[in-house]
Amino acid sequence: MSGDPEYDQLAGWAAILAGIGGFVYSVAFIVGVVLGKSPDLGRSVSSTALAIGGLLTAVVAVALFQRAREASAPGAFLAVAFALFGSIGAAIHGGYDLANVLHPPLADVLATNELPNPVDPRGLLTFAAAGTGLLTLVWLVRRAGELRNWIGLLGLVVGALLILIYLGRLIILSPTNPLVAGLAGLTGFILSPIFYVGLGLWLRSRANL
Repeated sequence: MSGDPEYDQLAGWAAILAGIGGFVYSVAFIVGVVLGKSPDLGRSVSSTALAIGGLLTAVVAVALFQRAREASAPGAFLAVAFALFGSIGAAIHGGYDLANVLHPPLADVLATNELPNPVDPRGLLTFAAAGTGLLTLVWLVRRAGELRNWIGLLGLVVGALLILIYLGRLIILSPTNPLVAGLAGLTGFILSPIFYVGLGLWLRSRANL
């Protein structure tokens, strides 16, 4: 029930960086963009953090998959597929936003008409797919006998909250709604960074066994 030590080292660092990047993204997007404190800087930083974070979480998802398949190979494959869709969706979404920030289009049809991102509508991949993948992977890893600690429990909570954030953005839409903003703030500022940093340290400790 152990992964590849060298890959675990890599995934450990990726998880730690993903945790830090997730916090940076939340500060930049919520404070800079949503609250309007510094929209241009907020968009630049948040889109960069989202794109890089997507790549980092993909590395982490594969490390969890190595352990989750001990409990259920088909379930782990499906879970990592969801997680990777979420990671790729986040990277594309962030890359799209960053391209628009660096070279603003003459007319942003999506923003002007308040249309959802066609690749990641209301966070279908970034939140819903990523949350489903994370929730299932952590659950399977715990079934396999690992992550039976606070990190595993927190991973289940973060996965569920990501799904709820998507539902909030889909149904309520407004990111300034107290429920949506509260869920996003709790997850992005506190729980998700703590989980990923904790997971990264755990993966690195497992690599040294």
